[in-house]
Amino acid sequence: MYRITLFLIAGLLTPALLHAQQESTNEKSSTQQYETAIFAGGCFWCVESDFDKVPGVVETISGYIGGHKKNPTYKEVSAGGTGHTEAVQITYDASQVSYEQLLDVFWHSIDPTTPNSQFCDHGNQYRTGIFYTGTQQQKLAKESKAALEKSKPFKAPIVTEITQAGEFYPAEQYHQDYYKKNPIRYKYYRYSCGRDQRLAKLWGKAE
Repeated sequence: MYRITLFLIAGLLTPALLHAQQESTNEKSSTQQYETAIFAGGCFWCVESDFDKVPGVVETISGYIGGHKKNPTYKEVSAGGTGHTEAVQITYDASQVSYEQLLDVFWHSIDPTTPNSQFCDHGNQYRTGIFYTGTQQQKLAKESKAALEKSKPFKAPIVTEITQAGEFYPAEQYHQDYYKKNPIRYKYYRYSCGRDQRLAKLWGKAE
């Protein structure tokens, strides 16, 4: 009798538990608002690493954007003949982090004063850029640049481009999460390139 009672209770509770779990899942799904941002900030290994640390960022993909050749390879882009720049496509939960906040992270993780160059890397494939995916992103990007031009702690002009996003081509698999796959090589590259040293000097923050 005791065992039968337990089965009956379990039978009654199971649908209730499933309903509660479904409501929890639906509530979570309704609060998640995944959107996409695309930024070019020099070496995409470094940009990926910087944005992966931002709460609310769901995924980062290294790739190429802004050029004229379809399906470019790293060899072609790095040679500078395709017009593409190294960039990172960022998927983020807008309920946790805003596009404005991502813009702020972006500005403070690059040197916006150097055309066709970032730190030790030179060529138009390393130019900085904000690639907007809609009119709202365009508006916010232009506003953030204008505000920065008034408040910037350096004298040099800002040359970072704000451009409508064209097709984004993911880079080869070995470039994805490079800083995780090859931490020693990545840290050596980042340090020897002087990225953090320059950022500290430019923005006045600790290395």
